[in-house]
Amino acid sequence: MIYTQKEFKELVISIKAEAWYKDPIGFGITRIDRGQLNPDKILQATYPVVNWNENQGSAAIFLKALKDSGIEINTSESELVCSLNDDFLTSCIEAFRPFIPDAKGDAHKNVQVISQLASLPIDAGMTPDDYKVVFIFEDAAVKSVETAYLKLYALSNGKAPLRSLNLDGVFGQLHNCAWVGNEPVELDWLRENEISLKLTGKYPEISFVDKFPRLLSHVILADNTRILETSKVRFGAQVAPGTTVMPGASYINFNAGTQGAVMVEGRISSSAIVGAGSDVGGGASILGVLSGTDGIPVSIGENTLLGANSCTGTAIGDSCILDAGITILPGTKITLSAKAVSAIAEINPGKEIKEVMKGMDFLGVNGVHFRVNSSTGQTIAMRSTREVKLNADLH
Repeated sequence: MIYTQKEFKELVISIKAEAWYKDPIGFGITRIDRGQLNPDKILQATYPVVNWNENQGSAAIFLKALKDSGIEINTSESELVCSLNDDFLTSCIEAFRPFIPDAKGDAHKNVQVISQLASLPIDAGMTPDDYKVVFIFEDAAVKSVETAYLKLYALSNGKAPLRSLNLDGVFGQLHNCAWVGNEPVELDWLRENEISLKLTGKYPEISFVDKFPRLLSHVILADNTRILETSKVRFGAQVAPGTTVMPGASYINFNAGTQGAVMVEGRISSSAIVGAGSDVGGGASILGVLSGTDGIPVSIGENTLLGANSCTGTAIGDSCILDAGITILPGTKITLSAKAVSAIAEINPGKEIKEVMKGMDFLGVNGVHFRVNSSTGQTIAMRSTREVKLNADLH
């Protein structure tokens, strides 16, 4: 029995010293939604607490409790997904005993999860097999729905930087579902029951059909962050505090997002990142890795304006402006006057600035204003003289 925090720490040290043990990259306990027709099909995994390169003491307790409950533990694999049982919960409660009285609010959230699970009423409608404890030991290709969700949570909660995780296999693991509120429904189940559901007036109001849920189904935003339409941000996106996502043409895909207060009225495609203080104008498109970027993720710098209906397929630096309707792709030829070359080179020491450049040549180049010469139709660049500044009252 563990009665003091000192004894808890000694227990953790002893577990970590065992040959089989390995600290996970990420771990957590999740509640799963199963298929209505095929209960072996996992449709969604909901994590109340996500641990990412943190709380390794709790990880040690969880792994030892699984091992003591008779579950084979192999930490040499990239991931581990196990169903919970009463022995696991009992072992965890005994180990966490010194922290249970203080487990409130932001304190000892893993202890709160265990305590809540241990106190679930028998008639709650859930079984131990509806809960899983999940570990990721290596950032490898995803092998299960549970680990796919854990990685997407890590991104959306800001615990892992955008573009830092291996998401290979995510699309193959997730199932295309009809979403009724936060609940995923098998499409095959709907087809099999379509007649009875419609004749009895019980056919559900389906919000959307996708493999990914919406961000707001799983993530609580910072107080100064706004998403005006839930459909505009996919789970796995990262929306930094202060960001506003307007309705209309805006959208943020998974593994994409903002790194500070940003106004989003356009599209941020998968793997694209927008720096703090920038403004993605109405209908502007930042291309993803599968659409015109030569497979290179696009980064937009800080305090940069992408004008309405502009299109960006290459990196844009800080304090830049793209005029409305302009398209800058990696191969776009851009003409600069001698004056523009001198002015841009002055604020970008070490960068080669020439009178004819391609879009890809502006990687890391700051203070550029891209526009189209209305007489010649040429895409041109000049030194930006306008400060891009968001309305502080809105962010």
